[in-house]
Amino acid sequence: MPASWLCFHSSTPRADPQALTNTASPGDTVAVILKGTPLIGRLLSTKGSRAVIFFSGQRRNQELPLRELTFFDPEGRFSSEDLPHPEQIQERCPSARTTGEAWSLLESDQPGGQARLDLLDFCDLLLPSVDLAGIAAVWAWLLGSQGWFRWRRDRLIQPLSAQDIRRQHRQDRAEQVAIQREQRQQDLLLQSHPLTETQKNELDSKRWDLIGDLIQSLDAESADVCDDPDLQKRVKGLDIAGDAAGVREWLVVRGLLDPDQPIALRGSVWSRTFPEHLDQQAEQLVSSADAEHSGDSERLDLTGLATYSLDDQGTQEVDDALSLEQGDGAPWIWIHIADPARLIEHDSPLDLEARRRATSLYLADGVMPMLPLALAAGPLSLRAGHRCAAISVAVQLAEDGEVIDERIVRSWVKPRYGLTYAEGDELIELAPPGDESLSELSSLMERRMRWRRNQGALTFERSEGRFRRSDSGPALQVIDPSSARLMVSEAMLLMGAVVASFGQRHELALPYRSQPTAELPSNDELERIPEGPARDAAIRRCLSRGVQGTQPMRHFSLGLPAYVQATSPIRRYADLLVHRQIIAQLSSAPTLTQERIGELIEDLDNPLRQSIQISREDQRHWQQVWFAERAEATWDAVFLRWLRPQDQLALVHVADLAMDLVGHVVSADPAPGDPLQLKVNRVNPNRGELQLQLS
Repeated sequence: MPASWLCFHSSTPRADPQALTNTASPGDTVAVILKGTPLIGRLLSTKGSRAVIFFSGQRRNQELPLRELTFFDPEGRFSSEDLPHPEQIQERCPSARTTGEAWSLLESDQPGGQARLDLLDFCDLLLPSVDLAGIAAVWAWLLGSQGWFRWRRDRLIQPLSAQDIRRQHRQDRAEQVAIQREQRQQDLLLQSHPLTETQKNELDSKRWDLIGDLIQSLDAESADVCDDPDLQKRVKGLDIAGDAAGVREWLVVRGLLDPDQPIALRGSVWSRTFPEHLDQQAEQLVSSADAEHSGDSERLDLTGLATYSLDDQGTQEVDDALSLEQGDGAPWIWIHIADPARLIEHDSPLDLEARRRATSLYLADGVMPMLPLALAAGPLSLRAGHRCAAISVAVQLAEDGEVIDERIVRSWVKPRYGLTYAEGDELIELAPPGDESLSELSSLMERRMRWRRNQGALTFERSEGRFRRSDSGPALQVIDPSSARLMVSEAMLLMGAVVASFGQRHELALPYRSQPTAELPSNDELERIPEGPARDAAIRRCLSRGVQGTQPMRHFSLGLPAYVQATSPIRRYADLLVHRQIIAQLSSAPTLTQERIGELIEDLDNPLRQSIQISREDQRHWQQVWFAERAEATWDAVFLRWLRPQDQLALVHVADLAMDLVGHVVSADPAPGDPLQLKVNRVNPNRGELQLQLS
């Protein structure tokens, strides 16, 4: 330690520097903290309680309150004309050894480490020779990040206790570890390749919350997902573009978002798996399916009828089947629908889960069922060769296709054939001797379709394209309106009309479906549009959305006075609800009130809307992947109508793909029905982008 300090330390303490503020005069040297930075300056003038200070290297003088000044040179030892420059200050910072020795001396100097020094005494202790550059260096060091001394409110300096220093060291180490951890988290999210599972496990809850919020922010309708200031702040430094496409790509590239899973599916009610207790309940019901259940003894035995189920290849949930029964008069058309209410009790855990899901969700890579598949594809389905419980409707048609007689029963059926639609088309066309029933059923359903058309029904017999996921990527499946498909579709509509009539006769509360009457284009307008997709699009554009409610009303496009969906109780909860009402009516048991049916319809509305959104998002993604693999191809298209003429955005039909697509028209002004060429302008599935160009 400097001998001069030791001598001074044993002498009488100097006057309080703050007492000097009352005698402040121009030219005094002062220490201040200016905007968080410790500086040494020269007092130029005073006015009342304020002072003007000059600092070396600063263009402007600063006006500060006198109370913020520290007068450390009452004896005028230093000339304020020689204010140090910043580079001089950096050279004079005290060494770690010197500050450690000073702390050791002061901390042990008095019991409890209560030694206190003013700034000049402190500089005498730390510096071999004291000048303004040294004082400025010590002043900057003292108010920096050093952990040995503290600057008191009374403008004196006091050594920290050993306990305080240890505590500070622990805190510093913890902060350093936290900084390193934070940097590691940042580095993981900045890498431009998928994170490994180990790296994902390293991410803390804060990062997973951010990732979750980013995924939640993704919305096909939003232009900018980072409008939220809080989210903008949290993603700062992560190199994320602010639009939805940029956020999606950032997540996909790092393996934090499965591009093949719809965003809307996350957090939804659907899953391919069910909770363990529901799987156990399903297994119990499967085991008890062959036992006697309530109402089984009253079922009509129809197992002797030749019964056909027709579905797509690979269908697991078989809801419906058809039979034809010849009699003395018109033949009876039997429409059989699976009866899940036999095993699934109202308000049971499985029933509540089915109500929560509302529907089975069909995606490009498979189904997320409303009920566990062990049940839905097992004893609940109308499986070929098995005696199955059903709700059966028998109908007789007049020559013009009008219903002349009908009945509804609980039944036993035994489907003889589980056919694909292709196999059904073959049986309808060939009508082999002894197996003509399917061909006759097809003729009867054509008769029924003609009747509906005479009632104003609109029919659009068009192929429909849908993307399926295979091991090699997306595959386009085109569904053509074949004889077998049209027969089954018409039979399901006939079932819905009969159930609606049954509900009206018995004043039964049901979830009726209706559609308001639409004002269609005139015949002259339609004649000016070529027949086919363009004319169909002009008609479809005029139609209103279907409505579901507890009152029977006309369904405009179906040409029916009332209609109820009742043919998919394994896959649609509203259909199961209809079945329960029918069964209660047939057995003279209490039925649900109109108010309760209305409440259930409202409960089902949100998941049904979600299912549509998820399905559309799923198809849109696989459409992008499919077009990305065919970016150089072109297709013939037909102009349907403008969507946003100001942006040249149009809706077109591509026959080879059996779907309507949106594209940007280049250098053309087409009319409905005009041919166009479609090609890919830009596609990036990771960003969720597809731009098609029409010319």
